[in-house]
Amino acid sequence: MSTARNRRAQWAAGSAVALALLFAGAATVASARDGGAAPAGRPPTAESADAGFARDMAVHHQQAVEMSFIVRDRTRDEDVRRLAYDIANTQANQRGMLLGWLELWGLPKTAPDGKGPMAWMPDTPSTHSGHDMHGGHGTQSADRDGALMPGMATRTELRRLGEADGEGAEVLFLQLMTDHHKGGVAMAEGCAERCAVPVEKRLARTMVDAQRSELDLMSDMLAARGAAPRP
Repeated sequence: MSTARNRRAQWAAGSAVALALLFAGAATVASARDGGAAPAGRPPTAESADAGFARDMAVHHQQAVEMSFIVRDRTRDEDVRRLAYDIANTQANQRGMLLGWLELWGLPKTAPDGKGPMAWMPDTPSTHSGHDMHGGHGTQSADRDGALMPGMATRTELRRLGEADGEGAEVLFLQLMTDHHKGGVAMAEGCAERCAVPVEKRLARTMVDAQRSELDLMSDMLAARGAAPRP
């Protein structure tokens, strides 16, 4: 592909994500009219599971979008690029909805003072790859190398992905995104159980179903490359 065509393809992919965020804002307003408040009719508080999930999953989704754009430029494999595009498009859209709800509820997009990531899911068991539900490896946030929540890649892992090429980049992306989806599923299941706003609970259940499906797909794609998810 020529440089000009490559730039046009990159612009198109970036524009699609931007448009997804724009349309998500409109969808957020519509969804707020159909369940944007808790059953009692009041908006959630900043300490609620609804607000905590919206804040944390917006950050979690942003990293998935970032990883997807990284691998798009590190491989020519159309299956991996298509998966990366689908993840970026879907999660950018959902991120716009989550941030839109916080805006409509009049709540900050950062945690209240003294509350770190995942405070809305206390006492949740560890998940996978040594990452506990509060990010990292059971260490303080300064030691987590940027992995603040379940399944998030560290800054070191993101740098490795940006330096990899071809099949090496494909395998690392699929492994990192598998971890990311497992963490995301655990968070979405937490919201489905704890959140009070009906439309947010529905979105959380949608995330669980979609990401489980993508986990199966990524497992098959790893096997086709003689690799497997990380233990």
